[in-house]
Amino acid sequence: QVQVVESGGGLVQAGGSLRLSCAASGFTFTSYWMFWLRQAPGKGLEWVSTISTTGGATYYAESVKGRFTISRDNAKNTLHLQMNSLKSEDTAVYYCASLNKGYWGQGTQVTVSS
Repeated sequence: QVQVVESGGGLVQAGGSLRLSCAASGFTFTSYWMFWLRQAPGKGLEWVSTISTTGGATYYAESVKGRFTISRDNAKNTLHLQMNSLKSEDTAVYYCASLNKGYWGQGTQVTVSS
């Protein structure tokens, strides 16, 4: 019943931009803070960004601060991550999640070439 589906990943050159989207259903999306996390090849899970229920409060990992922007559209039950000035270090599988509920998507691959 619960679905969290990421999209928008792909191959992009360093310095370029990409916009990830996450479509959620099966739970009250508007009631929960949402998160973006990522896992680079051979590495552990890394927290990227967090957004409050209304979208009024946002938080970012130091590694992406100033380059990434998280947002949400509660009317459409969607979460987004605008990624600018991409670096090769950003290459990873990106996940959308409601950590409080334990709901995760299957991830979308982002590959940044140098």
